[in-house]
Amino acid sequence: MIKMELEKLLSKMEMEGVIHGGSEVNEAMVAVSDETRSLCTQLNNGVYTNEQIRHQVSQIIGRELDEGFSLFLPFTADFGKNIKIGKNVFINSGCRFQDQGQIIIGDQCLIGHNVVLATINHDYNPLNRGTMHLKPIVLKENTWIGSSSTILPGVTVGENSIVAAGSVVTRDVAPNTIVGGNPAKFISNLEDKIK
Repeated sequence: MIKMELEKLLSKMEMEGVIHGGSEVNEAMVAVSDETRSLCTQLNNGVYTNEQIRHQVSQIIGRELDEGFSLFLPFTADFGKNIKIGKNVFINSGCRFQDQGQIIIGDQCLIGHNVVLATINHDYNPLNRGTMHLKPIVLKENTWIGSSSTILPGVTVGENSIVAAGSVVTRDVAPNTIVGGNPAKFISNLEDKIK
């Protein structure tokens, strides 16, 4: 197996935005993913305090988490090392993060049960289906992602916004709005709901 330094791998993934099947980058990504799956399995098959969960998730993402971070298990990350989490973030149970394209979660975000954050699209050409196209997902500060929602590659959810439960978000969400449905569409401005 070809070894590649993690920082070099992350840089190539961000700069190139594509991983070709069988490439050196693909092999390095798979090696990191193997380690992450093992860490997630360990996390999801034990009984831990909040502090222990924070420590284990910090190992998965390769960054220290603040004391306000909270996660209800189970949790799954495909790659792990391309997740950035702000302060006072809550992630409910059953979430799945496909983070090869990068997931950035701002301060004070709430993520409901069974949310999928997917940063990969496979190539449209059936002969190149093993090629992965990467685009980041950004959840700005104070966003609330409702249960069983899916956020697709390249989407930014603006600050303070709400994604209604069960939504499939295919494009950016404006700040201070509520969206819902499949595909998610504008429902209302946040100020119309605040009394």
